[in-house]
Amino acid sequence: MKASAAQIRAALAKPGPDIRLYLLHGPDEAGAADLARTLGKAMGPDAERVDLDGAQLKGDPSRLADEAAAMSLFATARHVRVTTAGEESLEAFTTLLNADRAGNPVVAIAPSVKTSAKIVKLALESPRAMAFACYAPTAADAERLAATMAGDQGLRLAGGVARRLVETTGGDRAVMAREIDKLALYLDASAERPQDLEHAALDAVGADLGDAEMTRAIDAVIEGRVADLGTELALLEQAGTSPIPWLRQLVRRLVTLADMRGEIDRGEAVDVVMKRHRVFFREEAQTAKSLRRWSPTMLSTAIARVRAAERAIMASGNAGSVVAEAAVVALSQAIARRN
Repeated sequence: MKASAAQIRAALAKPGPDIRLYLLHGPDEAGAADLARTLGKAMGPDAERVDLDGAQLKGDPSRLADEAAAMSLFATARHVRVTTAGEESLEAFTTLLNADRAGNPVVAIAPSVKTSAKIVKLALESPRAMAFACYAPTAADAERLAATMAGDQGLRLAGGVARRLVETTGGDRAVMAREIDKLALYLDASAERPQDLEHAALDAVGADLGDAEMTRAIDAVIEGRVADLGTELALLEQAGTSPIPWLRQLVRRLVTLADMRGEIDRGEAVDVVMKRHRVFFREEAQTAKSLRRWSPTMLSTAIARVRAAERAIMASGNAGSVVAEAAVVALSQAIARRN
């Protein structure tokens, strides 16, 4: 069945025996991960979590149903989390939903599938499943989310603070949660001891840099300035900036270049394309140069690699910023060779 945002969050916060599968699909992988954590909290601190992925389910489709029906040997409750689920998980999900019994809830994160995917259709049509499409929140939604998350930590936001939190974290829920945790600790705030969060606290504690600093690193990648990129990455690293926001900004820049390059290749004039995409006049020359140097194939490959780096960073036991830095340095070097 299809679920709204309120319905899926409520269902995950209080899982019932009728729903076996919670399918979280769509490009907002951070939002899906946040919802998946809601189920983990609902199961309790002593619950056992079984982690699987799409590749494992493809190799052993019956395992998911077995894990959902198995009793925990070490905990009072048990649940299953499936990451990077895709169409290869169709047989496993079908077996789970058709099984005679399944006492342990399953939450599956499927960031790369579309609403037309077979696993989404399966979940929508089954009374034993809930499907929710995860999309990045709008700016207004993200600010409301920041205010809600801060309020849960006992922080009362001054004017403009919610917007600043969203901008410096790229609207990423997980990154935003970590920043709010740091700020609550700094101000000794809690639900029982609420404190005002002013801009001064963000200046003192908020390590993430603003758009200008991240933009310099992104420009260095796009323009193939490898030496400058090293300097900018070092500054971001020293400031403790999460790679997620600037990786997402880089993807948006690459997607825009790909769209513009496609329009030009179809015969449209460069200046017309520039105006349509509202390129700032001082950036037109450099943008035109980038459009000449980045081929459609290179842009497609770069987008895939940056998105893969983001997914790798969000996975458990990851190497953190090293993954992001390796990916963007390789891209910058490739473009430098085309000078």
